[in-house]
Amino acid sequence: MSLDYLWTGFAVALQWHNLLFGLLGCLLGTVVGALPAIGPINGIALLLPLAYTLGVPAESTMILLAGVYYGAEYGGRISSILLNVPGDAGAVMTALDGYPMARDGRGAEALALSGIASFVGGMLSVLALTFFAPLLGQLAIGFGPAEYFVLMIFAFATLTSMVGDQPVKTMIGAAFGLALSTVGLDPTSGAYRFTFGEPELYDGIEFIILVIGLFSISEVLVLLERQHRGGLETVSIGRGFPSLATLRLCLGAMLRGTGIGFLIGVLPGTGASVASAVSYTTEKRISDRAGTFGRGDPRGLAAPEAANNAAAGGAFVPMLTLGVPGSGTTAVMLGALLLYNIQPGPQLFTERPELAGGLVASMYIGNILLLVLNLPLVQIFVRMLLIPNWILLPGILALAFLGVYSTYASSLSIVLMISVGIFGYLLRKLGFDLAPVILGFVLGKVTETNLRNALAISGGELGILFASPIALVLWALAVLVLFAPLLLRRRSSEPRA
Repeated sequence: MSLDYLWTGFAVALQWHNLLFGLLGCLLGTVVGALPAIGPINGIALLLPLAYTLGVPAESTMILLAGVYYGAEYGGRISSILLNVPGDAGAVMTALDGYPMARDGRGAEALALSGIASFVGGMLSVLALTFFAPLLGQLAIGFGPAEYFVLMIFAFATLTSMVGDQPVKTMIGAAFGLALSTVGLDPTSGAYRFTFGEPELYDGIEFIILVIGLFSISEVLVLLERQHRGGLETVSIGRGFPSLATLRLCLGAMLRGTGIGFLIGVLPGTGASVASAVSYTTEKRISDRAGTFGRGDPRGLAAPEAANNAAAGGAFVPMLTLGVPGSGTTAVMLGALLLYNIQPGPQLFTERPELAGGLVASMYIGNILLLVLNLPLVQIFVRMLLIPNWILLPGILALAFLGVYSTYASSLSIVLMISVGIFGYLLRKLGFDLAPVILGFVLGKVTETNLRNALAISGGELGILFASPIALVLWALAVLVLFAPLLLRRRSSEPRA
């Protein structure tokens, strides 16, 4: 594919009003992402009608919306790292090591590392989008329900890297998540399952309710318990930039996270939550030799952060080349193109180079803007840790309640959030890790839907799960991830001659 469209795009993106739109999008996205339950989808959905009504050109609108998308990917990490309140689905894995770093007095370092990892993932994914978009678009076409199911099996196989020294509790946690994912409308038969006649459960348990309940509410209960026992100490904010040694340590994690995130982001319907989960568990398997992941290991923060932003870049590949949204956010952006009577596809790069090129060029500029904007603001963001607990804890609860109620406008959603929070608190007291619960929930829905669809296509024949080269490669990778560590440990334990 010729790069002429890109040079046209830079000419468009570097116009002063488009630079202003990009900057505005990054700022709004950062704010929107930092608020629990809002996320990039809602931010874009709110801005789109305003931009269209004001007569903003299509290329300027897309630059604005892309800035919101990238900004929200970073903004969601602020509350996740500092308060253990994930701003969106992709920020859940960030909290696993980011929040312990903040509690250890390394909150500023964690935020800065998050920004750097996001920049690396974002820039490399845009480079891949620039040069390989048509080829990767064809790869996405090759994924049917059977391939998606095997991909989820591979994702579950990576979950074994989180087992640690409590495999039973890890598997029980994942089983809890799988059970919760079955609540609501059966994706194939249309029957209602485990709804107890409550119409608000027909769509299942919303992800945001589950995440905020498990992490935010349970965290408040844990902190209140520690404060009651006199064990809650003031947290220092730490230095504002990771050392060169830390950056070198995390470089491999960033690059691996970028590759995993981009490839998963290309596949429609997966998104940042799956990308960050697979990236984190893969990095844990590769790098966690001393058992430091989950206790404030910077690599456990860098890998999912790079994967999140890389997945955001990858999601644009099927949208621009095939007209198929790669995520919920790009689905809204696809609607924006259709609103301007523009049909995405391979011809978009030749027929509307100012639009496709302007969007891609704005991603390069947007990533630089986010890095320049957010690194100096780290010391301001991290001062949330200095807020007294008698203000901070009610503030976390207020954000949780406001975010959930403003999104779903339902008293039942509040009751569910509190119930899930109490359940999460009990799990933590019993020594369970909450991450497998979230992963089981996220992967469970996608796994069930694609398995049922694949078997419906084949008439119930299981052979469809092994029929394509893509599926066979994924099966081989899943087996390798499961059994290679066991073989390596057995080999290393054998006495040498």
